Amino acid sequence: MVLLTAEQIRKSYGTRVIFDDISFSIHEGDKIGLIGVNGAGKSTLLKIVAGVGHADSGEMITMNGIRMAYLSQNPEFTVGTTVLQQVFAGDNPKLSLVRDYEETMEQLSKNPGDEKLIALAARLAEEMDKTEAWSLESEAKNILTRLGICDFGQIVDTLSGGQKKRVALAGALIAPVDLLILDEPTNHIDHDTVEWLEKHLEKYSKALLMVTHDRYFLDRVANRTLELEKGKIYSYQANYTKFLEMKAEREELEAAGERKRQNFLRTELEWVRRGAQARSTKQKARLQRFEEVASQKAPEEKQNVELSSVGSRLGKKTIELENVYKSYDGKEYIKDFSYIVLRHDRIGITGDNGCGKTTLLKIMTGKLQPDRGMVHFGETVKIGVFSQENEEMDESIKVLDYIRETAEYIQTGDGRISASQMLEKFLFPVDMQRGPISMLSGGEKRRLYLAKVLMSAPNILFLDEPTNDLDLETLMILEDYLEGFQGAVIAVSHDRYFLDKTVNRIFAFLGKGRIKQYEGGYTDYKTAREKESPAKEVAKPQKTEAVKEKGSALITKMSYKDQREYDTIGDEIAKLEEKVGQINQAMESCTTDYTELQRLSQEKETLESKLESRMERWMELMELAEEIEKNRLERG
Repeated sequence: MVLLTAEQIRKSYGTRVIFDDISFSIHEGDKIGLIGVNGAGKSTLLKIVAGVGHADSGEMITMNGIRMAYLSQNPEFTVGTTVLQQVFAGDNPKLSLVRDYEETMEQLSKNPGDEKLIALAARLAEEMDKTEAWSLESEAKNILTRLGICDFGQIVDTLSGGQKKRVALAGALIAPVDLLILDEPTNHIDHDTVEWLEKHLEKYSKALLMVTHDRYFLDRVANRTLELEKGKIYSYQANYTKFLEMKAEREELEAAGERKRQNFLRTELEWVRRGAQARSTKQKARLQRFEEVASQKAPEEKQNVELSSVGSRLGKKTIELENVYKSYDGKEYIKDFSYIVLRHDRIGITGDNGCGKTTLLKIMTGKLQPDRGMVHFGETVKIGVFSQENEEMDESIKVLDYIRETAEYIQTGDGRISASQMLEKFLFPVDMQRGPISMLSGGEKRRLYLAKVLMSAPNILFLDEPTNDLDLETLMILEDYLEGFQGAVIAVSHDRYFLDKTVNRIFAFLGKGRIKQYEGGYTDYKTAREKESPAKEVAKPQKTEAVKEKGSALITKMSYKDQREYDTIGDEIAKLEEKVGQINQAMESCTTDYTELQRLSQEKETLESKLESRMERWMELMELAEEIEKNRLERG
């Protein structure tokens, strides 16, 4: 079923064309990853699809009664609302009912004897019974807990930017919709949470349209890819890895088509130069054909963010941390940490949000002093820092002047390049260089900031969440650049793919200020952690004994073990469902004990996995029983 069709959508900002009459459809069951370089219009397109933005021309045709939820990069919140109220802030009737109930109960807690509020709460509770909205509230609390938000009554205004984004994500995930639209859902969440979200969306039954730069996430969740490139849109029925293959094939076909066009033009041009007279109808048609082919636009040559290694000479002494401690408000973030940075180190720093990763980076760069311990810097050390937030940019100045503030020229392995050439390598053509920074998108500003950091020729490069807001093409070239970088690289990142490709050592924050080193990339670290604390395995459904024993032989009865399991599995499933229901009720009443809520959430996940396993086994036994009955009837 087609949920939505975009027909000849056009959008421009001033003289800059973002979409040039693009058309596409979204079907039921589609899980679409939207890809494109920064400034290609990904967020703009999501807004148009969600109905919060408008195209200059074209038409959006939607299924009657379609329900959509949209997570923007910078979600807006109602001042004074609690976390739970914000999650239920959508206009869906069921969400509104839960929101009204929560608000009524909050007022009742302040005025416990108010008879009108008591009556209203009872009526709303009755409505929630009828619509089965209680499960929605339980699910919301479960999702919030998994996203690291445990205080449901906290006022949203007091949350950090990353926490607000996670509250908005929970609101989008809980909404009963036909199409879920997510703009950068993996930003500001840690590895474990990304993996949970990945699994959640893998099972998600509704249509999904998302922008994310997490390549593992795209590979495992998306079943279709839309690519925005130079105002056009291309559709691939593929996840990220297959998309790369199909795109390469498309570009090769386009290149082959252009070679044929050029050969045709050369042949026809020779014919024209020989003085062919356009007297006959055939000759006129041939000239007309030549003019038509000559007027066709050739495919634009692909630009790449390519840059030879830039860096200053680094001596033997680099950066040395000696017994470093750091605490805030009585909480220890870094405890007795020592390390000597090697000249060619490739270090990834990982851990939960708020554990102290950025704090460690600031201490290593000298921007923050430790409470105890020492940090020593070598004389030749030249630090470059690509931080989470862009430095203050005067948006009225020209793009080129912003880079020239750092250097007019820089020496690379291939010779000297100018600030303008550096910008061209970072996909800023000459006409864009002359424009003000204010004309750039958020992602383009991040790319510009990265170009400036590299223009300073550092020999120790610190990257704090470099994959946030950088397009995939820039990330791939940055990864190649780092591979040849003649210096040390220390990166804080939640991007598993980026860590696997660029680092060979992990600093993992394990809680209470403890930092442990692991050799290898993110996958190696994850494997080592699993060996240290092996998770309980949920038993997989086993094949029935009848199948194992008989193989392809005609089955006439179940084994004793299979029959006994068949007789009891229904009760077992019912008990598991009852336990899940009890946990849901416990989570509904658990509003202040966040440790208990976390425990309940984990127990629920374990039970649901076991329930899914038993359901699969029940289906297998049912199929076996049907086959036995069929065989019995056939044999008379």
